[in-house]
Amino acid sequence: MSRSALFCLSAVLAGAAIALPVAAEAQRTAPRRADLAEIVAGTYRGDVISDARGGGSRTGVTVTVARVGPNLVEVSADYDRIPTVRIPLNQAMSAILSASTQYVFLIQRDRDPDALSLTIDDASVSVRRQR
Repeated sequence: MSRSALFCLSAVLAGAAIALPVAAEAQRTAPRRADLAEIVAGTYRGDVISDARGGGSRTGVTVTVARVGPNLVEVSADYDRIPTVRIPLNQAMSAILSASTQYVFLIQRDRDPDALSLTIDDASVSVRRQR
């Protein structure tokens, strides 16, 4: 191998040795993409629109959605009929919804990203995120 080829090869290898740690560091410090739970977390306020167990309508209900894990939220409300539950989330096109059939959790991001439709234990609320 000629001396100039050997020099070029050593320069390339030295550059690669520097580039690999730099690329790995960039991956570690790159901002993490928000998961669905982070997107929907917040305080929502609105109305009970139906309660199949006799609770009736009620205005001024507060619902809290807290991220407890990747794509997992804990939902609580100041309305007695809605127990605190954990809901895994999925995305279907632009909608964020419950990954289980036990609860209805729906945010249609293309229509109104601050509106949450929620049904837990036969009680349904229509609430909006408070900013």
